[in-house]
Amino acid sequence: MVKVIQLFKNESLLIKRAAAGNREAQQKIYELYSPKMLSLCRRYIKDLHHAEEAMLNGFFKVFTHLKEFKSEGSFEGWIRKIMVRESISFLRQQKKLEFTEEIENGTAEVYNNINSEMEVAEIQKMIDDLPEGYKLVFILYAVEGYKHSEISEMLNITEGTSKSQLFKARKMLQEKLKSNNLSSYGTN
Repeated sequence: MVKVIQLFKNESLLIKRAAAGNREAQQKIYELYSPKMLSLCRRYIKDLHHAEEAMLNGFFKVFTHLKEFKSEGSFEGWIRKIMVRESISFLRQQKKLEFTEEIENGTAEVYNNINSEMEVAEIQKMIDDLPEGYKLVFILYAVEGYKHSEISEMLNITEGTSKSQLFKARKMLQEKLKSNNLSSYGTN
């Protein structure tokens, strides 16, 4: 009987080996995290092939800077930050980031009336159809949980512009959801 020995028993050992250049350890990290990271990049980048390209560039940076990981938090969180920044960088290179001016005294009425039967793909399509600036701020704030101060620093915009983009993104999504619900139920 052949006994199977797990090659890497814990994450910190895996990270140390990968940082030392061990290709098997790097492959294992890639296999563990690439599905989640591709999904994350896809949230930002509409085209799957471009999202995959951003993810691969992100993993290149992960392995290049792995020795800088201090084990003072989640390794997955550290990778996620790299992937978010790589996705933003990709969008900047494509010159797809545009931000509209701040709105004055904007108050948003936010409803959580998403039809539970709505497919994730439909929701992603609605988000994909947002203007890039709206989409980026919406994902950073609502999905990733960044604060407006962090978003403004990452995107080199004011906090007010970040709040404005979020307000406008939510408003557009609400209109799309309302339109979708009306067409789904055949009422006006």
